[in-house]
Amino acid sequence: MTTVSKRGTSSPRELNRVGDRLSFVYLERCTVHRDDNAITATDADGVTHIPSATIGALLLGPGTRVTHPAMSVLGECGAAAVWVGEHGVRFYAGGRALTRSSGLVEAQAMAWADRRSRLEVARAMYRLRFPGEDTAGRTRQQLLSMEGRRLKECYRRESARTGVPWKRREYHRDDFSAGDAPNQGVTAAAQCMYGVAHAVVAALGCSPGLGFVHSGHERSFVLDVADLYKTEVAIPAAFDAAAEGVEDVASRTRRALRDRINKTGLLDRCVRDIKALLDYDGTREGQAGAEEGPDSDRMTLQSDGDVHVSGGRNYGDEPIW
Repeated sequence: MTTVSKRGTSSPRELNRVGDRLSFVYLERCTVHRDDNAITATDADGVTHIPSATIGALLLGPGTRVTHPAMSVLGECGAAAVWVGEHGVRFYAGGRALTRSSGLVEAQAMAWADRRSRLEVARAMYRLRFPGEDTAGRTRQQLLSMEGRRLKECYRRESARTGVPWKRREYHRDDFSAGDAPNQGVTAAAQCMYGVAHAVVAALGCSPGLGFVHSGHERSFVLDVADLYKTEVAIPAAFDAAAEGVEDVASRTRRALRDRINKTGLLDRCVRDIKALLDYDGTREGQAGAEEGPDSDRMTLQSDGDVHVSGGRNYGDEPIW
């Protein structure tokens, strides 16, 4: 029996930067397969080819089937595969990092492990979300109060801008249709933003679970990142979709959000924001300022004094220094 594919793994240099990719592609009621380095979507209208290396996140909606070769090429290209349930109220994702370096996830872990630096990153996240707010010295309770106030202001502002009536935020986990049109749009926008954020986090090699605002969930950091753009990108797209009518709000929200993400270059901005929040400049201590960029593909061994030495060697009879 032959193997599924004998093609070697692509190096980071051969792959599109996550900031240059499409935000997401949504598919439903089709079969997803692989054709060389592309994936194909086959439905009643025929076959559509999608270059896999240009996708940030592939959203697989109801009625989709995906083959093993398709998942193999998506994983190799670092694209997140997100299974989305009916109306987008379920979420499952996975992906492979575009980087071979652990520098960014180590910076994330160091910032997360210390309570003071963890709070400082959370304050920086709120400064990004709400420009003009002074978060210096704010407690977590004060930050949460700020968030609640600014979100209510955002909902009222978007309601006035679009003419869509707004009462309050309601999310019915088991019944998407129970919410009114703007609530359905906000829910659909949130799910898409989680997929996009997860794609960027996975591509950069960060840990989805080490959050600075959210905690206790396997995607805490993903939720942190997605929320950075909630009031600027996600909520306005949801209200724009709801303003067009009460039918098919979820699909219109996805299209409006996709257009906003691509127009504003959000993926590239997301990469820059994550690196700035984690104070990551592309180097790791202990390696004499060695570059740890996305093309780095080297394994080291840890020695005393936080010194890193080259892997693949036996140090049994020779000094490390």
